[in-house]
Amino acid sequence: MNYKPIIIVAGEPFSIFIEIFFKALKKNRFKHPIVLIVSKNLMIKQMKKLKINHKFFLIKKNNFDLTKLNNARTYIIDVDFSFKKPFEKITNKSNKYISKCFKIAGSLLKKNECAGLINGPISKRHFLSGNFPGITEYLAYETNTKDNVAMLIYNKKLSVSPLTTHLPLKNVHKYLSKAKIVKQVKLIVNFYYKKFNKKPKIAITGLNPHCESNFETSEEKKIIIPAINYLIKNKYKVSGPFAADTIFLKEQSKNYDVIIGMYHDQVLTPIKTIFGFDAINITLGLPYIRISPDHGPNFSMLGKNISNPKSLVSALKFFDNK
Repeated sequence: MNYKPIIIVAGEPFSIFIEIFFKALKKNRFKHPIVLIVSKNLMIKQMKKLKINHKFFLIKKNNFDLTKLNNARTYIIDVDFSFKKPFEKITNKSNKYISKCFKIAGSLLKKNECAGLINGPISKRHFLSGNFPGITEYLAYETNTKDNVAMLIYNKKLSVSPLTTHLPLKNVHKYLSKAKIVKQVKLIVNFYYKKFNKKPKIAITGLNPHCESNFETSEEKKIIIPAINYLIKNKYKVSGPFAADTIFLKEQSKNYDVIIGMYHDQVLTPIKTIFGFDAINITLGLPYIRISPDHGPNFSMLGKNISNPKSLVSALKFFDNK
């Protein structure tokens, strides 16, 4: 059986990604061919520094057939990048390189001959420069799917989805609406139905401590409860609002497939506490499946060969389980 290739953008050149990438390949076998978009010279230097030995095949950017790649091989598309040392401090000098990598990936994904996209960690501070809250929003802009995407931190036992992502906490309430909650639920339900042929059970948190609704300006009263009532009326399996300090207790969370939170850390902190690296970041609503291992560049571990590849392994296996 021929499997579509997984396109991987290595991301921030000075990160732990090359280390975890080859660690993931060393102990696992995957069904899909892998096409890594990266600076070949930098990758080789980092492999030497980390004492990694792995064979790869260089392919030309515009001269290969995606349908004829061997799933036992690792393919590289080389992108020029100037550097002095294998590992340096992260700066905005890598911005053009990362942008070019994403553009090459985008052109391949448009052919509809790929399983999807995985991207390595990106420095939001340098690459996004305040133009987008996160890579989710950047890719939505690049694919003209703005305002129709959602972040899902996925684990087969329990997943979470923040309604707002990389926003200052003081601004979260400004970006909440009934329509946004309804749209997010629909994106999640559509994903679970297409991927797993099931209608997920979804819990929705409140915004305020203990879901306080005893004052006129309560977001629970004005926004969250009306959204939940609308969804229930339209046959969606949703419940809430739940207080965020108790919904992740095993007795509560075991009843749900997904917990939607009002802001980033409200749901990402507990899910990382429960599953550690065994979770992946899936962007819903793009024209293709996009997954990111659930960690950042991790400069503190750079070049030390001690990083855990578990999240990347989970990302690659997710495609195998389709």
